[in-house]
Amino acid sequence: MIQSRRARIIKEIFSRPGIKGFLAEVEGREEKCIAYLGLIEDIQPGDEVLLNTTAMALSLGSGGYHYIISKADPEGRQLAPGGHIMKLRYTPMQLKVLAVEEEDSPWHETMLEADSLEGIPVLVATLHSMLAPLCVGLAARAKLRVAYVMTDGAALPLAFSQNVDWLKQNNLLNGTVTSGHAFGGDMEAVNIYSAMLAARKVLQADVIIVSMGPGIVGTGTKWGFTGVEQGDILNAVDSLGGIPVAVPRISFADARDRHHGISHHSLTVLTRICKVPVLVPLPFLAEAQSDYIMQQLRSTNLLEKHKICMEDGSSCLAAMQNCGLKMTTMGRSIEEDREFFLSLGAAAMAAARLAQGQSPHYLRLA
Repeated sequence: MIQSRRARIIKEIFSRPGIKGFLAEVEGREEKCIAYLGLIEDIQPGDEVLLNTTAMALSLGSGGYHYIISKADPEGRQLAPGGHIMKLRYTPMQLKVLAVEEEDSPWHETMLEADSLEGIPVLVATLHSMLAPLCVGLAARAKLRVAYVMTDGAALPLAFSQNVDWLKQNNLLNGTVTSGHAFGGDMEAVNIYSAMLAARKVLQADVIIVSMGPGIVGTGTKWGFTGVEQGDILNAVDSLGGIPVAVPRISFADARDRHHGISHHSLTVLTRICKVPVLVPLPFLAEAQSDYIMQQLRSTNLLEKHKICMEDGSSCLAAMQNCGLKMTTMGRSIEEDREFFLSLGAAAMAAARLAQGQSPHYLRLA
């Protein structure tokens, strides 16, 4: 069910393409809320609005915002021409988009023939906090065209991501594709297959990064987390003739045992869901940490199932620290969770090598 409240807009507090943030009076309190510009009418200070307050009522965070459903007295809007694919289908907020594949799209003929990723590397990640470090790491290694495919595993509006906005402003992302029910990318796609093909064929990406938006869901159980999609996407990359690169979630700062070393999320994906051999880049770490990870790989037979490479992510880590964007994961900074970010540097290094026709530093076992 949805909890809703009436509110009065006090002032605008930020604006980015596709999104505006406001301070609103809600039952005598001043609270923050968000309007997605593709979903509702133009909102101005003084307007009376209807808010979805469900997540905040449950203390789920959701970025600390309520979400504007509509004006209390909506004016009505007319549909813009073009496109007939619906996202958020059969919900009160369903919206029309022009999908890259459909007949009205200027890229329809290109997508009609699209059938291969042509051997380019595809970095498949699980956390949205991995996106910016991967992009910065790639830029530190080589000049490459990078496209981001956002899945519908978490946040659906791409505009919610401050990191995507920053990456595009700093020319670290050449374009975005929103897949499934996610929306707001430079291009819209019906599913993950056509989204990746659009990233390659239309955006001309040398490297594709695929991950969900902000807000991964986990339950503390082996199967109950939205990151299981990583395995299916790795399988899809292989089906389309790309090079699947699994970005592992590695941490020695997380207090939860299940996320110590290689997270149980990554282990579940690589052992049970991913059905094809993929590249798994690992960073150079302290001896005790490397030994712990090697034991995890041996105990799960991942050394036999997948291709493991070792890359020095330290130069990418330095680029992350000096890029001007404050990077965090689960509230932890680079200094507080160094191994997590070194892992992303290693993944970026491996993908850059592949994109340049070079071989990663594969782990050779005696």
